[in-house]
Amino acid sequence: MNIINTIMTNIKTSFWSANEAFEYFNKTIRKDGVDFADTKALFNIGFTILEPRARRITNEDRGWKEEYAEAEWQWYLSGDRNTKKLGELYGKIPEIWKRMSDSDGNVNSNYGWQWKRNDQIGEVINILKNYKKTRQATISIYDGKEIDKYTYDTPCTYAVQFTILDDKLNMCVVMRSNDLWFGFCNDQYCVFKLQ
Repeated sequence: MNIINTIMTNIKTSFWSANEAFEYFNKTIRKDGVDFADTKALFNIGFTILEPRARRITNEDRGWKEEYAEAEWQWYLSGDRNTKKLGELYGKIPEIWKRMSDSDGNVNSNYGWQWKRNDQIGEVINILKNYKKTRQATISIYDGKEIDKYTYDTPCTYAVQFTILDDKLNMCVVMRSNDLWFGFCNDQYCVFKLQ
C-alpha cells in the first residue's frame, strides 16, 4: 500500500500529447511499477492528455504504426466484431487478435461493436444535443454481468463519458486494465478519433 501511495502522490497527471504520456509512463512503470500478475503495474492512476489530436506515438523504441491504428479504428467504425474485417482493412489479422477471438473469429473487445450495442453512441449524441450539462452521456464497454462471455478476451475499457465544459467536448475513459505498450497506444488513438 505504501508503494502505491508514493507513486500516486509523485506522479505527473497532465500531458500535451499521447507520446509524452507514453514516454513518461514507460519510464515510470519500469522504475516504480509494482510486480503484479507477471508484469509491472501502476494502480489508480488518472491523467489528462490536453491535445487529443496529438495521438501519434513517435517513440522509436515502440515502433508504433499509425496505419495499423487507423485500420483498427475503421474496424471499430464498422461495428463488425469479427477479426476477418480487421484483416480486410489491414491486410492481415494481427496475432494478438487471433489469440483473443473465438472459433468464429469474434471478439468482445471491438469497441465499435460495443458502442453500437443498444445504440449507445446515438444515445450519447442525443443526450448531449438536448442537455449540454448532462452527466449521463456515457458508453459502457466492460460489463461484469457478461463475465461469462469473456472466455477469450475481456474489454480493457469500463466506460467512456462525455461532458461539455466551456463549449468543448471532454472525454473521460475509465480503464479496467490497459497495458502501455499495445493497449494504450492504439486505444488512445481510437478513443480520440471518437471524440
